[in-house]
Amino acid sequence: MTNMRPQKSKLLKVVILGDGGVGKSALLTRFVSNRYEENNFHTIGVEFMNKDIVVEGERYTLQIWDTAGQERFRALRTPFYRGSDICLLCYALDDRDSLNGLDLWRNEFLNYADVDPEKFPFIVVGNKNDIPPQKRQVSYERVQQWCADQKIASHIETSSKAATNVTDAFILGLRQWRHMECVAEAELRQQGDTIDLTRPIRLVQRRICCTGGGGGGGQDGDADNDSDAAMRSPGKKRNAAKAPATNYRL
Repeated sequence: MTNMRPQKSKLLKVVILGDGGVGKSALLTRFVSNRYEENNFHTIGVEFMNKDIVVEGERYTLQIWDTAGQERFRALRTPFYRGSDICLLCYALDDRDSLNGLDLWRNEFLNYADVDPEKFPFIVVGNKNDIPPQKRQVSYERVQQWCADQKIASHIETSSKAATNVTDAFILGLRQWRHMECVAEAELRQQGDTIDLTRPIRLVQRRICCTGGGGGGGQDGDADNDSDAAMRSPGKKRNAAKAPATNYRL
């Protein structure tokens, strides 16, 4: 009988940024624990949870950091930006100011994370897609224009309450990371550098491992077969607004 070694899981650090109240913690809790709490308390400083996920046969452990959106917590959150592999920039569909704030969040991350903005996977996430159309303050076209101005290829709208596109948002970030890893590897090959195939090509030049904050964990699952609809509580149906087509451009 052949001795099969268990497949190793790649550890990726994901940071979620955005103004206070846009639904960052709800997004994280729904993704990791499949729970939704109507009255979430604001995050103080930073906290993180882990989630194991399988995408296209590859195993990953996402270490997801939820950061406080208030300015007074800036000194607490910025040290955790370094070593990030993926960044989710979040705004709320019922708050146009939260979209305007993404400029500051992206600039803050670039300042402290020390990454190349053209070679780093930013994913723009519009939360609260379940709101009635008359309460929507941010148009899909406006967000697309902002993404184009910042040269960000990926945008998706989600609802933690209705469990819409939550898993897809993280998978989108993971696939964007994998795409950029392949590009970085190809560039190294063209330069004639030696590549260690047992280790991923890091997009961040100086990587620091951070520990601390909260904790949590998810269970293994194949993301290609997962559906956000499965996150909904049994017996309960929500009439959530249909999200516009996700802008997958890899």
